[in-house]
Amino acid sequence: MAAIETENLTKDYRIGFWRPQPYRALDGVTLHVEANEVFGFLGPNGAGKTTTLKLLMQLVFPTAGRISILGRPPGDLDLRRRIGYLPESPYFYDSLSAEELLMYFAGLFGLRGPGRQAKVSALLDQVGIGGERRLPLRKYSKGMLQRVGLAQALVNDPEIVFLDEPMSGLDPLGRRAVRALILELRDRGCTVFFSSHILSDAEALCSRVGILVGGQLMAAGRLSDILAFQVTGWELVMSGVTPSMFAVHGEQVRHVTAIADGRFTIELAAHAEPDRIMAAARAQGGQLVSLNPLRTTLEDYFVEQVKARQAGVPARPVMPEG
Repeated sequence: MAAIETENLTKDYRIGFWRPQPYRALDGVTLHVEANEVFGFLGPNGAGKTTTLKLLMQLVFPTAGRISILGRPPGDLDLRRRIGYLPESPYFYDSLSAEELLMYFAGLFGLRGPGRQAKVSALLDQVGIGGERRLPLRKYSKGMLQRVGLAQALVNDPEIVFLDEPMSGLDPLGRRAVRALILELRDRGCTVFFSSHILSDAEALCSRVGILVGGQLMAAGRLSDILAFQVTGWELVMSGVTPSMFAVHGEQVRHVTAIADGRFTIELAAHAEPDRIMAAARAQGGQLVSLNPLRTTLEDYFVEQVKARQAGVPARPVMPEG
């Protein structure tokens, strides 16, 4: 049984004051998410990701289509005890402390006595809220509120967690902690469905992804199988080198750009062999700083799709043919 299924999921809003017109925020989205996987729902801002999550959580209702979560409709009461949800911009009673807020949510799920306090303390430790857990939430930064939101999404030990832009407002350490938490949830058997507009989050975490553009699902599968996001080159940064060290590699090296004395960015072609090029540079005293794949960003892909529609020509394929 799939953890999450949607079939032809469609949502129209009526916009405008005089003679409101229908606006299609989501157009026939069909998804299949397996149990115990991390599924990334990717797309630029305004693509319809938050609308999809609100439909899954039954905060809004579909114009057409079907939703099944753990084999049940989204309004099923038993199902609601088994899922957790972090909205894009969580807002809580700001006069409460993080500890008081989680005690309240834990009580809603039936936790009582010493077990409730122990659960709340463990969750706050897990998301990195320390002594400030007793301060009013109005004194929290956006990133700290995001951490509290993650804790409330996990208070009932859910089987499925829905996270809407979970990295929003987090500093690099916070992003790393959330990534580790998502992988920990997967390892203990939880299904994680999260939305993001950042491709690197999906590369680091996801078993599979769905790409949403303009309310339509353009592709679903592993990122490595989606043609639009295959590697187009490599960015190599090394120190203690000179441009002449890379001239011998011919067409494998596209550009060499100086950053500072002895430190260069080397752009390699997709067919290049980064390992051999790095090994040759290291043999001459070079040191590796970083190596990153170059690929189309979600924003680039979105712009390409819009331009293709305006010009009336087919956009490039996003999945392998055949």
